[in-house]
Amino acid sequence: MNTPTPQAAFVTGGARGIGAAIVRRLARDGAAVAFTYAGSRDAAQALAGEIEAAGGRALALQADSADAVALTAAIDQAAASFGRLDVLVNNAGVAVMGPLDTFSLDDFDRTLAVNVRAVFVAVQAAARHMGDGGRIVTIGSTNSERMPWAGGGVYAMSKSAIVGLTRGLARDLGPRGITINNVQPGPTATDMNPADGPMAAGMHGLMALERHAHPEEIAGMVAYLVGPEAGMVTGASLLIDGGFAA
Repeated sequence: MNTPTPQAAFVTGGARGIGAAIVRRLARDGAAVAFTYAGSRDAAQALAGEIEAAGGRALALQADSADAVALTAAIDQAAASFGRLDVLVNNAGVAVMGPLDTFSLDDFDRTLAVNVRAVFVAVQAAARHMGDGGRIVTIGSTNSERMPWAGGGVYAMSKSAIVGLTRGLARDLGPRGITINNVQPGPTATDMNPADGPMAAGMHGLMALERHAHPEEIAGMVAYLVGPEAGMVTGASLLIDGGFAA
């Protein structure tokens, strides 16, 4: 079933990087967009102001995705402001890596809290405000398919968990016409992972297309999944990684 262009969207971790590109793309496509930020208040306010100045509608909300109460409250606030939610994009994530013998349980728990539990919390909260035809997308990682260096086991595990969660939740949400999918980027040019950074050459050597993705390319795949042409795509994990996992 085709759905209209989304009118009300919520993006976690939307102030910078891939999240900001997604917020801009959804706004450009006509959606009112609420997004969360944890510590990047200035960037979040600037992004919301940019969208408002262009004639769109944006709402920047402070909420740490590891805090289930704060995340749920932000989703409820966005739904109250917009009247409903049509789209949820789970973008917030952490990437803590380190040797097995020194990796702390605090970092393990933080990784699961943000990368896995927060996704479930957000889906559960947003689904209460969605009508038939809603769209949910999570930003996973190609590292669920391939982790070619030491120290990334916990991060890879967290992103692999999203694959199973997406498949399972597709069954829960399908009767309501709500789709849920997992976008799995590879190396993407952000301030945390610059295309000319010290690890870039090693990453590019593992890829068929030897470059970082642009955040706008990830946003484009998200736009497709929340748009009217993707009504039969659900429970899928879609790589956009330049052949990193090929």
